[in-house]
Amino acid sequence: MTEPPDIAHHIATIVREQGGRLFAILVAQLRNFPLAEDCLQDAYASALEHWDRRGLPANPSAWLLRVARRKAIDRLRRAKTAQVKEAELSHLLQLDADEPVQDEDYAIPDERLKLIFACCHPAIERQASVALTLRSLCGLTTEEIGRAFLTTRETMAQRLVRAQQKITKAQIPFDIPTVDQWPERVDAVLSVVYLIFNEGYAATTLDYIRIDLCNEATRLARLVWQLAPGEPEAGGLLALLLLLRSRFESRRSPTGLFVPLEKQDRLMWDRHFIAEGTSLLEQVLRRGTAGPYQLQAAIAAIHCEAGSFASTDWREISLIYDRLYKLNPNPVLTLNRLAALSYIEDLSDTFKALLVLEPELLHYQPFHATKADMLARLGEREAAIHAYEKAMTLTTQAAEKSFLRMKCDALRR
Repeated sequence: MTEPPDIAHHIATIVREQGGRLFAILVAQLRNFPLAEDCLQDAYASALEHWDRRGLPANPSAWLLRVARRKAIDRLRRAKTAQVKEAELSHLLQLDADEPVQDEDYAIPDERLKLIFACCHPAIERQASVALTLRSLCGLTTEEIGRAFLTTRETMAQRLVRAQQKITKAQIPFDIPTVDQWPERVDAVLSVVYLIFNEGYAATTLDYIRIDLCNEATRLARLVWQLAPGEPEAGGLLALLLLLRSRFESRRSPTGLFVPLEKQDRLMWDRHFIAEGTSLLEQVLRRGTAGPYQLQAAIAAIHCEAGSFASTDWREISLIYDRLYKLNPNPVLTLNRLAALSYIEDLSDTFKALLVLEPELLHYQPFHATKADMLARLGEREAAIHAYEKAMTLTTQAAEKSFLRMKCDALRR
């Protein structure tokens, strides 16, 4: 006898895998971020109630989209007349009437790239546009986005509200920009795609790696590169994501523990992704001065091409970090450069340089993990344990916390 489907689990899977796509369609139709978000949540609640009684519909995603749109129509009808544009309501009613029958073969359109370009309009402040896309497309919480930008939840919430209001009031179009509009938005779009991947590559919640986010970011990066093959940084970003994607299988142990680069089994690295990433990187680097994504991809390529951790060209990596710092001076790049130099220069001197960064990176977990590693290599066991314990307090990721605890326990033994 076939077991009945776990409806709550099924809905959670749709939210995770299709939520961004559904939201992009809905917000493009409603032109109202808060309304789209509220109505989509209402649709999920309705699904939990109806699917449990009647079973799964033929096309769950299309069912959710139609219910969310009807929830929006109901809300608009109940609103005060002065607050509702008749044309807006008529538009939604027409959409609802014209939608084809939602059978198994009905494919809902994919509007995610259009939503990214809307969020990345030059009228919106850069950080706010990136944050809004992460919130809308990827379902990240305001707290998670604040952590990614090293700011508080309250500050990030204010930025998100202002960005949503700006799009609505300015009537920013949900569409792919024309060629002449591309330069003013490409940097923000690439930032969004990169941060989507970054959240999946070292997820702040759930599993250590969220493959769904990484695959989505890689798909979007490929789309952007196809739209603008003359933009080297678009190719550089795609190359970077492919090279990082190649190491997925080796970054987590069979028991779910985080595996650092020096302990990874390089035979598990995906040579197809490495070949595609390095070929693309070589192609875009020939076009002139390398930008930040091309330089980061070059670092990833050096790691992928090294036969072992010990044989990695740390000198070349440190020089690339120097170039990155000149483009965008920040303490995180300095931290990464010092980590590379610690393998080829006097460790005591490198550690002293590291301590200079502490006031700026006091609440940045990788700083304390790097500090602990250098202390352990210097033989400062108690200080290293203390630094690892500090790093543990700054991560919400279970696999990463287990790895840091394991390092602590090894030092105590």
